[in-house]
Amino acid sequence: MTATETLRKTELFSDLREPLLVGLSEKAVERRLARGEILFVMGEKAKGLNVIAAGSLRAYRTGNDGREQTIHTEKAGSTIGELPLFDDQPYPSTVSAEEDSVVLFLEKDAVRQMCQDYPEIAMAALRVLARRLRKCAELVETISLRAVGQRLAQWFLNEAGVQGRKTKESVEVNILLSREQMAARVGSVREVVSRAIARLEEAGLIRFVDTHRLVIPDVERLDEYIKQS
Repeated sequence: MTATETLRKTELFSDLREPLLVGLSEKAVERRLARGEILFVMGEKAKGLNVIAAGSLRAYRTGNDGREQTIHTEKAGSTIGELPLFDDQPYPSTVSAEEDSVVLFLEKDAVRQMCQDYPEIAMAALRVLARRLRKCAELVETISLRAVGQRLAQWFLNEAGVQGRKTKESVEVNILLSREQMAARVGSVREVVSRAIARLEEAGLIRFVDTHRLVIPDVERLDEYIKQS
């Protein structure tokens, strides 16, 4: 996929006319990331916007105890690092590659000029930021008010909604993350997540067929568990 095609697939630049997309793509710098490689670090001076051409990136923050909390993950066709474009502050989180990935880097001044010249880009950016804000609000609520088992169950349901396969009586989904990576998703640590998974299995709410294949026998029952006070 060319740089122009990559930009066209993003929410920010999808409405730009072809000549403008081509001109912007000529300013893009490609960077390839291996799985686990850092794109930028929280607190680092923001230099521009990154567009994900292939792969998946994770934004997270690390506590004083070394525990990681995933803020959001983004896949190909998404942008990452939008906030500093508008407030001139450093990057608010660290971003690393969840898998081998390719990103296109656009300098801050180039993107800002496009926002000034074409207000529809600024409106698209506002939609992206508003959606991220809502997700952050949901994340705060989840971590504050739900037990680890409920957070984990919610994450499993979300994954099933995105990539699950329905059978006659259940839903199957591939969970490729390690226990430690799952813990980062739900604001916990590996040992606690492992115990929570064991309890969910004992209750018949989930079943791991093998290391990475998860079966949810009854989605409604799991959803009821999540909503328990």
